[in-house]
Amino acid sequence: MSDLLRLATAGSVDDGKSTLVGRLLYDTKSVLADQIDAVTRASVDKGLATPDLSLLVDGLRAEREQGITIDVAYRYFATPKRSFVLADTPGHVQYTRNTASGASTAQLVILLVDARKGVIEQTRRHAAVLALLGVPKLVLAVNKIDLVDDPATVFAAISAEFNTLTSTLGWAAEDVLEIPVSALHGDNIASRSVNTPYYDGPSLIEHLESVPVDADSSGAHALGLRFPVQYVIRPRTAEYPDYRGYAGQIAAGSVSPGDEIVVLPCGIRSTVERVDTPDGELAVAQAGRSVTLILADDVDISRGDMIASPADAPEPIDSFDATVCWLGDKPLRPGARLLLKHGTRTTQAIVGALVERFDEQNLTTQASPESLTLNDIGRISVRVAEPIAADDYRVNRHTGSFLLIDPAGGNTLAAGLVGDVLTAVEVGV
Repeated sequence: MSDLLRLATAGSVDDGKSTLVGRLLYDTKSVLADQIDAVTRASVDKGLATPDLSLLVDGLRAEREQGITIDVAYRYFATPKRSFVLADTPGHVQYTRNTASGASTAQLVILLVDARKGVIEQTRRHAAVLALLGVPKLVLAVNKIDLVDDPATVFAAISAEFNTLTSTLGWAAEDVLEIPVSALHGDNIASRSVNTPYYDGPSLIEHLESVPVDADSSGAHALGLRFPVQYVIRPRTAEYPDYRGYAGQIAAGSVSPGDEIVVLPCGIRSTVERVDTPDGELAVAQAGRSVTLILADDVDISRGDMIASPADAPEPIDSFDATVCWLGDKPLRPGARLLLKHGTRTTQAIVGALVERFDEQNLTTQASPESLTLNDIGRISVRVAEPIAADDYRVNRHTGSFLLIDPAGGNTLAAGLVGDVLTAVEVGV
């Protein structure tokens, strides 16, 4: 079992995500006493009988004034059994792009629904995005369960509908758990509540502490080295006159002195002579570690290149199919000229055909749409000016993902997944 769990929240606006996250921080004693005092005073000023725990996390003025979450914020908390990094994401449809960003590295996502509303359009949209991102574990927190007249019946109906949805989207039953909760009162958050006798499963924190997850859920642990070069270090000082190191973060696999490598896309081979860090040399460095590699040969390498293991190195590609979630306000149409950022490489790209659009509400596809609009998910063809060393997203989430960027304003227009990820979702059921 991993000592660290990366998780994210998702759900529609006003489903209670901020209150739930505040409750998690409060119940795990991850907030300072003066923060609690400030929240208590602010809650009294608002005429509330109990502390409004959402005030612990909605830190931006615009968030506080509107009572919504706008940006992705990372929260850190821990229990005696496990540490957690939580990406608190927005619920508004216009901020679905932030949800996709926050969930892209999550090993588990808590998806909230309001017990009074059940599974709604935004719930289905978020579930589809999470399925395409390959999130391994999912929790449906049926919040505000204390506000419905027949909670047992409501919870059973919502759970059944959600199970049908998630099984269609490709999750196994053991990877999904539904929990009735009241974030406001703390029911089934830190401990099991006597107010839900119809539910015999774990509390939310109990589940987060015990759910089995891989330390690297991206598939990267099964691959050889993937090392996107971020920076070439050449001090040219009296102490280091000939030092040439390639700095970056290992995206997959591991590296040790003596390992054979290939530089992509050029295909030149060499051997790792040394693995440097600010704390000294390493005998081995694993995925996630930021290091500087010293090679035995003087190779022409620059930012954007990929250093990989020759045995399973990806073939550099300049045209490919990809699944994208369109995040731009203006529609995407065939022939669009954009920038594509893959790892540390940014290159010009042209969108070819729009192959199909995924209807996340009906779980069907529409062939050859004229355009993709805000929050649409679709499969497209892409051609790039410079080859990229990409894996299929289903093989490695880190090296199989990319961004499409507006070349004029620099805004992110789409989150992309290399390959036909839509085939992993059983559509038309």
